[in-house]
This record gives sequence, C-alpha cells and structure tokens, in this order.
Amino acid sequence: MFLWMKRGALPGLLIAFFVVGVAAAASRPISAGNVHLVGHLDLEGGGMVDVKGNLAVVGHMGPPYATTLLDVADPARPRILARIPVRAGTHSQKARLYGNMLAINVSQDGGVSHRTAGLALFDVGDPRHPREIAYYRMGGLSTGGTGVHRFQMDCERKLLYASGSADGFQGNFVLIIDISDPTHPRETGRWWMPGQQVAAGEKPVQAGSAHRTHHPLRLGDRLYVSLWYEGFAILDISDPARPKLVSHVGDRPESGAPTHTALPVGHRILGRNWLVVFDEEMGGGNPPAFMRLYDITDERRPTLASTFHVPPDPSGKTGGRFGAHQPHEFVGADNLVYAAWFSGGLRVIDISNPYKPREVGHYIPQPRQGARFAQSNDVFVDKRGLIYLIDRVGGLDILRHPMTSGDIRPLMPDEKAFPRK
Repeated sequence: MFLWMKRGALPGLLIAFFVVGVAAAASRPISAGNVHLVGHLDLEGGGMVDVKGNLAVVGHMGPPYATTLLDVADPARPRILARIPVRAGTHSQKARLYGNMLAINVSQDGGVSHRTAGLALFDVGDPRHPREIAYYRMGGLSTGGTGVHRFQMDCERKLLYASGSADGFQGNFVLIIDISDPTHPRETGRWWMPGQQVAAGEKPVQAGSAHRTHHPLRLGDRLYVSLWYEGFAILDISDPARPKLVSHVGDRPESGAPTHTALPVGHRILGRNWLVVFDEEMGGGNPPAFMRLYDITDERRPTLASTFHVPPDPSGKTGGRFGAHQPHEFVGADNLVYAAWFSGGLRVIDISNPYKPREVGHYIPQPRQGARFAQSNDVFVDKRGLIYLIDRVGGLDILRHPMTSGDIRPLMPDEKAFPRK
C-alpha cells in the first residue's frame, strides 16, 4: 500500500494509517440530513479543495504546508501522496488542477513583512513528486494587494482568471493570465474599479483592501466578479485583453457581509438566466451571511429574486462564525447548489424554483479536536457525485447526497451558454 512513499515520508505514512482510526469518530456528525459520510481524513485546515479524477488537492490555511496532494481512488480511505511546503511568510490556501498542472496562490494576507506574492505553477504528472515550473511574482503589497487570492482555471482558453495585485494599485483587481506556456505565464488583461489605480491619481473609495476584487468566474464570454464590499460586476471578455463592464450591482445585504462569490448558472431555469451570489460571514452577522439569487436575463439590469438563509442549529453547536461562505462553482442540470456554511457545515440547496430556494440536505461535521465549532470553508463535487468538504481549522470529509448527479461539466463553455438581450 505504501511502496510509492519515498524514504523519509514517515509523517504521511502515519497520517494515512490514522485515517482508518478516525473514520468511526468522524461518522457521527453534529447534524445531518440526506447526506452521509463516505470517508474522512484528519488533515490540516484548508481553504480550498479541487479534484480531477483520482487526484485531489487541498490548499492550506497556513504553515507548514502550502498544498497537499491526495489519492482519492478509494474515497473511504483517502491517502496523502505529497506535500508542498509553504513559502516563508506567505500562505497558499487556494489550489486548482489543470491536466498535469497545479496552480496555487501565494498570498500576503495578514500584512506579513516578507515581500513576495503571486502565483506558483507545478508539474504534477507524477503527483508523488510535484515540481515547481514557474513563479509569477506580483506587486502592490504596500497598498492593500495580496498577490493572488482565489482564481479560476480556464482549460479551454488556457487562461487563468484571478484576484491579483500590482504596483500602483490599491487592493486586488481582475487579472487575466495566459498559461498556454505554463513555464512562462504572462498577463493578458486586467480590469479594476474606479479608485484603485492610485498611481494614476485615482482616489480610493475605501481604505485598505475593502475596495477590491475577491474572484472572477467565467461563463461563455462573460466574467462574473465578486467585489467584496462593492457587490458584483459582469464583464464582457470577448476580448480578454480588454475586459469591458456590462453592469455593476452594489447591493449591500442587511447582514453587512462582503460579497464572496458570483456564480452564474449555465442553463436556463423557468426560462430565465440566473446568478447565485454568496456573501462571506465575518463573524457576528445579524442576520448571518446568506445566499442571494439574481435574475440576469437582462444582464445590464440584474434583479434580486430571492434569498436563502440557514437558521442556527438548535443544538447550540453551530455558534461562532456561522453563515455563508462558498459554493461548489458549478450548478448542474439537477439545479443543486452545494455550499460551505462555516459552522453550519454543508448545505445542499435546490434552486429549481429560483424564487423559493429550499434546502434538500445538510451535514455539520464535528469540529477538529481543540476547536469549538466546525468551520467548513470550501466544497467540491467530483464526477462520481462525491462531495469534498474541507474545514479551515482541520479535517476533510468526503460525503454523498442521493440527488447528486456528478454532472460537473466545466463552468466556462466556449459556446454562449444562454441567449442575451
């Protein structure tokens, strides 16, 4: 079972054996409905999980690791294949796979004094021995920039859409990077909000990093961009070198939470086009951060259609940071949204009627030993219909919901996803 492990990899060996020992304990969630546990790994806290075939990657919240590569061929017994150490003074909590390439962010969140940030690319053709092939350095760290935060890989166009930073700008903005030659990534285009290009004399709208891009998502020739405390925007990227603003919605939810994700639905529901918007709970929100649904049939005038809230669990075990964070970034023909809800765990939401979204499943894992509450941070659904839920404090749960189709076609088809006015 462990013949592939290189000499000196004892910590990985111990963790792999430990998985079997903790599976029974992890099978008793705080609360579950219509979702059951398949496998569990007692892994360090993660900010993102991505899966391609039998390979999963987890971007970690902090040292000593940037990324862990996992074999999930047997989802009941996930195994550690390799670890990528974190760069000094940074963290790399985001990771995505594209063929034999792994991309990870290198972020300066937290005001660390080390002056390096950007994007790192690895060859993972042999996932037991990942090899760095490029490092794309970014500036702007003294004016609220962090390097890359969250990003999306576009396998069809060989582009990467990121929340990135540069000298002369305040906070992160939309950065489009060409990765057709992964050993030499290069900028293709950028877009920023008014007030961010301070070197050109623009006046900041808000201090620090409050006025910034969180991350962009592509569907067809559009980018859907969450803008933190500035709502969201829709961009025309038919020419990726020159993104153009289509519309901007500056709605502020009553929770006061910043906008984390703007996820387009790639098919029509009830004859209309839809955008699923997630705000990020920062702690103490009243109400806690929630999900919003916008009708974007007229993309120049997005219209709020409904909201979805989760009440705290009556057990009292879902306190602290309780509220919305991040969905799986694809909505399939089953119209299910899979969402990481911090101490609310996993929520499975049916948007077949976008005017009345309803919950059809949930799973609240036990917090890691020493933690008071679960902190589910990210979720991914693979082609087998398996749901991967990573906790930012610690622990990876692999779950299944009976309605999950496993339809995770790419979010960004080159053909137009739906008619536009």
